[in-house]
Amino acid sequence: MRILIWHVHGSWMTAFVQGHHDYLLPVDEDRGPDGRGRAQTWDWPDSAQERTAAQLAGERPDLVVLQRPHEAELLESWTGLRAGIDVPAVYLEHNAPTGTAMASEHPYADQDAVPIVHVTHFNRLMWDTGTARTEVIEHGVPDPGHLYTGVTASLAVVVNEPVRRTRVAGTDLMLQLSRDLPVEVYGMGMDHLAEVAPWLDGRLHENYRQSELHRALAAHRVYFHPYRWTSLGLALLEAMTLGMPVLALSTTEAPRAVPPSAGLLSNDLGELADRGRQWLQDPELAARAGAAARAHALDRYGLERFLADWDMLIGRVTA
Repeated sequence: MRILIWHVHGSWMTAFVQGHHDYLLPVDEDRGPDGRGRAQTWDWPDSAQERTAAQLAGERPDLVVLQRPHEAELLESWTGLRAGIDVPAVYLEHNAPTGTAMASEHPYADQDAVPIVHVTHFNRLMWDTGTARTEVIEHGVPDPGHLYTGVTASLAVVVNEPVRRTRVAGTDLMLQLSRDLPVEVYGMGMDHLAEVAPWLDGRLHENYRQSELHRALAAHRVYFHPYRWTSLGLALLEAMTLGMPVLALSTTEAPRAVPPSAGLLSNDLGELADRGRQWLQDPELAARAGAAARAHALDRYGLERFLADWDMLIGRVTA
C-alpha cells in the first residue's frame, strides 16, 4: 500500500514505518509542522519517502492517515482528494481529550466516512465520538535490546518542553523529587528548565538521537514518568523495553501498561520517592523489576503485534 501520513509524533511513526508499505511523508522547505518529512533523530527505512505538496498533486495514495483536524483540508488542497470519499482514510487519535468528560466531543464525531483509531483504550473511553466507528490499536515499540545496566544510581526522566507543559508533564513533581533524589532529565527545551531549576545544572541533556537516548537511559537505575495527563507516553514503554524499572503516576492508561512486578504506580509522591530510594540502594531488586518490565512491554507492546493490527485495519478500510 501507498500510505500518505504526516510526521507528527516521531516515536509512534518510528514504529509505524517499519511495516511492509510505502509511506509518503509531506515535506516543505522549513520542515514545519505540516512538512517535517523524514525524522532527523530516528532511523527510518527507505520506504518512508518525502513528498512536497507539488509532488503529492500527482499522487493517489491507497490510504490517508489523518492525525490533526486540518489535515483533511491540506489533503484536498494539495491533491483534490476528499478523505473517506475519494480516498480511504482513518483518523488516528494520539491524545486524551483536554476538556471535561462532558465537553470532549471529538472533531470526527458523528460521521461514517472516516473511522477513528485510538492508541489507548483510555482515549476511546474518554473521547465522545458519537456514532463514528472507532478502533483501538495499542502502541508498538521496536525492541532496542535489553540495554539496561543501571550502573548510575539516579532516576532518568524524558520530557519535551518541560516548562511549557509543567502541569501536564508533571514537571513540578519531577522538580520536587529532584530535591531529595538524584534526577537527570532528557528531552527538548532543557535551556528553559535550567532557568527554573538551576540545581539541575549538569544533569540536563538536550535532544539526543533515539539510539543515543536509549543507551543513556539504560545506564540509570530507575525511570521516572511524572506525567499527570497523557495518552500513554512512549518514553515509558521504551524505558520498560530497555529493561528499566519504572515509577509513574497511576493515571490514564498507565495502570494497563505497568504491572506491579515492573514498577510502582502511585499518586503519592512520597511513596514513589521511597521506592526510588529503595531501588537506588538495591541494584539487584531494581534489575528484577526491570526484567519484568521488559517482558511485559515486549508481550503487550511488541512491534510485530502492532504492525499486524494495522495491516488488518488497512485491509478492511481499503477493501
